Amino acid sequence: MLKAFDKNLTQRAMQLARETLAIEADAIRALHARLETDDSVGQAVGLLMECGGRVVVSGMGKSGHIARKIAATLASTGTPAMFVHPGEAAHGDLGMVTAQDAFIAISNSGETAELMSILPIIKRMGAPLIAMTGNPQSSLALLADVHLDVSVAKEACPLNLAPTASTTVTLALGDALAVALLDAHGFKEEDFARSHPGGALGRRLLTHVRDVMRSGDAVPQVRADVSLSVALLEITQKGMGMTAIVDEAGHPIGVFTDGDLRRLIERVQDFTKITIRDVMHADPRRVGPDQLAVDAVAIMEEFRINQMLVVDADGKLVGALHIHDLTRAKVI
Repeated sequence: MLKAFDKNLTQRAMQLARETLAIEADAIRALHARLETDDSVGQAVGLLMECGGRVVVSGMGKSGHIARKIAATLASTGTPAMFVHPGEAAHGDLGMVTAQDAFIAISNSGETAELMSILPIIKRMGAPLIAMTGNPQSSLALLADVHLDVSVAKEACPLNLAPTASTTVTLALGDALAVALLDAHGFKEEDFARSHPGGALGRRLLTHVRDVMRSGDAVPQVRADVSLSVALLEITQKGMGMTAIVDEAGHPIGVFTDGDLRRLIERVQDFTKITIRDVMHADPRRVGPDQLAVDAVAIMEEFRINQMLVVDADGKLVGALHIHDLTRAKVI
C-alpha cells in the first residue's frame, strides 16, 4: 500500500506529466500554424538542396543534443550531415567546415557566445547559414540567410527555465526539414536500407538469394533415373529435407521432399522398384540468385513450402534455399 504522501506525490507527478505533454503539443500546433504563412522552411530546403557538400549542424547544451539528432536524421535520410560542437569548432574543428557546406546553427536565445564567435568565419567562408532560434530579432537570426522561428509561448518546466517545449519544437522542425529533403532528393526505401544495413529493413532489402543460398556440393541433386533409395541417401547426406531432380543439362525437372516420403509410406509398401521420376513433384518452384531473399520468403509462404531451388538465367540449378537459411540470415 502507498502511504498518503506517496499517493499525493503520484497524483502531482501525473498532473505535471499531462501538463507537460499538453504544453509541448500546443507548442507544436503553434509552430504548425506559423508555417501556414511563413515560407522559411521552403527557403531552408532550397538552400540545403543547393549545398554541394554536407549539412553541418551545431548548438550548445540542450540545443547541441537536438543538433546531434537532427544531423543524424538528415544523414540517415539521404542528406549528408554531421554535428560540430561550437566550442571545439573555435579550437580547430572549424576546419571540418568548407565553403561547399551549409551550416545550421541552433540556439533558443540566438545569442549563444560559442556559436556567435564562429559564425562570422562561416559567413566569410561563404557557407550558407540557417538559424533556428526562439528570437527572430536575435543576433544569430539577423546574421542568418534563413531564420527558422522555433519560439514557444512557455516552457513545460514549472519554472519556465529548463528547455522542454523549445527543444521539442526544434526537434520537430528538424524532422520536418529532413522529411522535406528526403522527398526532394527522391529518397526511397532501398536508399534507407543502404544506410541501415544492420537493421531489419536493411537485411530485407539488401540480402539477395545468392547471399544465403547453399551452392556447390551442398545442393542435393540426383538424376531422374536413380532409385528412390539413392535419392533418400542424397536427402540424408545434404540435410535439406529434399533433393532436386535434374536432367542431363542440369536443369531441375522435379523435387522430392521429406514430406513426400511420409505421404508415400502411407500408400507404398515396396520401394525397390520405384525410381525418383515416379514420385517426384514436376516443375518445382524456383527463384533466381539475384532476386531479393525476401522475395523467396514470399513464395515459400504463398505455397507453404520450406525449400526452394535456385536457377540461373539459363535455368540451370545453381543453389538451394531452406527456410532455416533465411531465418539464420534474419531475413525473417
